[in-house]
Amino acid sequence: METISIIGGGIAGLALAACLDSARFDVTVYEKRPALPAVGNALGMWPNAQRALARLGILAEARAVSPVIGTGSVRNAQGEPWVSVSAGQMFAISRVDLLRLLDGAVPGTVRRITTNVRSLPADGSLVVGADGVHSTVRREVWGAATRARLTPYLALRGTLPAPVSPGDVGEYWGRGDLFGMAAARGGSFWYASYRSGLGPYGIDAGSVLEQARERYAAHAPAIRRTLAAATPEACLVQRLWTVPNPGSYVRGRTVLIGDAAHAMLPTLGRGACESLVDAAALADLLNTLPEHQALRAYDRQRWLRTRVLSLASSALGRVALAEGAQPFRDRLLNLGRRRNGRAAVVSGSAG
Repeated sequence: METISIIGGGIAGLALAACLDSARFDVTVYEKRPALPAVGNALGMWPNAQRALARLGILAEARAVSPVIGTGSVRNAQGEPWVSVSAGQMFAISRVDLLRLLDGAVPGTVRRITTNVRSLPADGSLVVGADGVHSTVRREVWGAATRARLTPYLALRGTLPAPVSPGDVGEYWGRGDLFGMAAARGGSFWYASYRSGLGPYGIDAGSVLEQARERYAAHAPAIRRTLAAATPEACLVQRLWTVPNPGSYVRGRTVLIGDAAHAMLPTLGRGACESLVDAAALADLLNTLPEHQALRAYDRQRWLRTRVLSLASSALGRVALAEGAQPFRDRLLNLGRRRNGRAAVVSGSAG
């Protein structure tokens, strides 16, 4: 049997292990985390990610534990809506639930090794770097120039047992900060992001939560209520990192997937989705083609698309988190809101 070593047992690594043909491949997953996490944020599942979940055979289960996103609005800091967006049949699944379902989809024939990989396996296997933004595989094979890059932004995420009011769902864009709220299984999910010099490691969630309450004290009442109810135990805090363009996701018999290949700002909500698509695409190619052809085809399929999404997420992040340009941004969006309002009045009177 052909051997494959998957470095990283997160979303991308587990999805790949679940999709590979167990009759053809001897698969080992290396993961430093001894158990699945108990706290996690909500992940919007776009149609391409839903197709990957269907390929894994867990789409129905994922839907069953996830609320439909429905309609939300992009608003100013005081909560006045600029634009409302319908998410169609998209749903938001907890990272904890997604990892649990992926873990259950991995065949029992896959070997699991709990270890922090510091050097690549020397057993002649195909090596898949699914080890996230600080990927050892990327650093070892692609070089130090591809080390993750620290952004100036901090992300604070949390869950609450109380449901979110449908009229509060969406994102709130302030001056150099954003805040979002959405429905989640058993309650609601919220997230905040702004510039911060804290960290990048060992950041105390309780201290950041107090900082956020002060920062958002003049924002919409829904934001203030959410932060007042939030607890450090139900929060995750981290500085945001991105990955520079490695030029190709394949080098010899080493391939990158997920955040190891294209970690991006979360402003488009596509990171987890593209990790699932990477895994399904690579597995299907390896299952049906000789290895060198499969790797070449994977690079052609995934490199350009994910680079475009990375650039788009950075561009949207600059708009959503604008500081000096915030008044200009708000004037433009207010103008668009007034025009849409006039169009709605005309349309209604015509009926």
